[in-house]
Amino acid sequence: MDHSATRPPSPAHIGTLLREWRAARRMSQLDLALEAGMSARHLSCVETGKAQASRDTIGRLADTLAMPLRERNALMLAAGYAPSHPETALAQPELAQIRQAIDCILRQQEPYPAILLNRHWDVQTTNRAAARVNRFLLGERAGRQRNMLRQMFDPQDLRSAIVNWEEVAGNLIRHMHRVVAGAPTDLVARALLDEVLAYPGVPAGWRVRQLDSAPQPLQTTILQRDGRQLRFFSTITTFGTPRDVTLDELHIECCFPMDEETAELCRELARQDQAPD
Repeated sequence: MDHSATRPPSPAHIGTLLREWRAARRMSQLDLALEAGMSARHLSCVETGKAQASRDTIGRLADTLAMPLRERNALMLAAGYAPSHPETALAQPELAQIRQAIDCILRQQEPYPAILLNRHWDVQTTNRAAARVNRFLLGERAGRQRNMLRQMFDPQDLRSAIVNWEEVAGNLIRHMHRVVAGAPTDLVARALLDEVLAYPGVPAGWRVRQLDSAPQPLQTTILQRDGRQLRFFSTITTFGTPRDVTLDELHIECCFPMDEETAELCRELARQDQAPD
């Protein structure tokens, strides 16, 4: 996992972090104080460094601001406390059951693609169907990117196979703008947004967040090679009430066929994969 996802915490940052998160949530100091069950005066003193908030108070502030677990840890550190949530590498024995669950979901999705991603859309692992579809679309050559967003925006990667690229990419950009606006300390997401916006052919208007245009809840992706098309819609699986930073940042994207032609092509690719050389 990328440990550079937030700014390096220090006690001097507590006020800065709280003000940034309040701004992201469009909350005044009074709004946050009331919802967190503390006085506005005490919150003001915490933000200016004149008062030390208790660990419980910092937890309530993080809850009220709906902060992800990594950012909660950063806030705790900035307030002078130990992190409240562990971060365990997925390969560690403590997460063996989680790995089994992930493997089960990926296998059950066959012969349709499923991909495990972290919060910055880096591909952690895939099922065999995802690898087969990628090989089919890219003409057996390996993809250039290990990040799903880069795959979608790089003309030398999957972007070249997406029939409705502007629709798909525009929806992703709207989602990324919301992520960046909603997590002000996530510098990795901000840098990734800037990077994909710099790819050729990206409309200039996408550089500005459209507040009246939300991402579509269900996105159709149409892929094509040599006149054969694959039409998918996707669902996202996340871990409910995660207690570990790693789990909080993982999600599984499962692709489902929208027509029989897509389903049959996926089955055909699976049969070819199983056939002896």
